[in-house]
Amino acid sequence: MDKPTTIGLVVPFATDEVPFEGPIMYPGVRFIPRGVGVRNLTPEGYEPAWNGILPAAEYLAQQNVDAIMVIGTSLTFYRGPEAHDRLLEQLRERTGLPVSTMSQSIIDGLREVGAKHVAVATAYTDVVNRRLKELLQAAAIDVLSLKCFDLLEFGGPSKKTEADIIALSSTAVASAKGAEGILISCGGLRTLEVAKPLEDRHHIPVVSSATAAFWAAMRLVGESGQVSGYGKLLEQAKAPVH
Repeated sequence: MDKPTTIGLVVPFATDEVPFEGPIMYPGVRFIPRGVGVRNLTPEGYEPAWNGILPAAEYLAQQNVDAIMVIGTSLTFYRGPEAHDRLLEQLRERTGLPVSTMSQSIIDGLREVGAKHVAVATAYTDVVNRRLKELLQAAAIDVLSLKCFDLLEFGGPSKKTEADIIALSSTAVASAKGAEGILISCGGLRTLEVAKPLEDRHHIPVVSSATAAFWAAMRLVGESGQVSGYGKLLEQAKAPVH
């Protein structure tokens, strides 16, 4: 009997917990999490967790996983785009596996839907938003507007409702003339059910951290990541060509 696809997840939680979206989107996949413990949504709160990413990935590589995804957008971009690229290189070297990060996943998702000029909604404060803009700029993605919840508490994003997220995203679109897509950045924001309503309202695709990361994780193992009901990126997904 074939073993199920197994994906290792470096997660920002203090505990080894799988983000709820993964098993809903891909119920046939086995996810193995390893927590690194982000303390709060500031550079100081990310630092200890950043130092735990490589050891967590090495642990997961020993669990017979097929690929590794590092969950946590701001966790993986807060040091800047060059540090993010170095992290990806080190992850590949240390594990010998297909790997990616949530930061890379949102870039890949925006490229997949053809959105180079975007309206952005985030959970973060200004200091973190500046780093996000640097990441996107390095990937030749133009931020037309950015609206944020201005949160510092690690658990704060999960307290925002779908209605809150839709409202913030719509405010960003309203001040982004010519936007080709909406980016919702922060894996803690519960965005599984918000892409479709936003796309129906604004007629442009939505890419969000949590769903993009799981979509990208499936692509690491050669799958399309296609799943219905959660917006254009996932609906139109095709298997990557290698």
